[in-house]
Amino acid sequence: MINSANVNRDFKALLQRVSLRMIHFHGLRHSYASLLLDQGMDLVVIKELLGHAHISITVDTYAYVRLRLQCEVIERMAGALDDHPET
Repeated sequence: MINSANVNRDFKALLQRVSLRMIHFHGLRHSYASLLLDQGMDLVVIKELLGHAHISITVDTYAYVRLRLQCEVIERMAGALDDHPET
């Protein structure tokens, strides 16, 4: 069985060795999910990959990413409409 204390210690040492800022190992899980959302992956698939029991956990945890993506889509749409003036 993997000991979480060993994983965290080794991860911290790795970050120091390659001069990266300190993050918690668990932060990689959040980065993974956020990147999947950025790529347009369906929330149900992300829920399954993360092992969440309920979709509400995934939605609540990553709502900030979804809001950012929604804002980006709205800005793109506004830009597209601005690029095509009425005739």
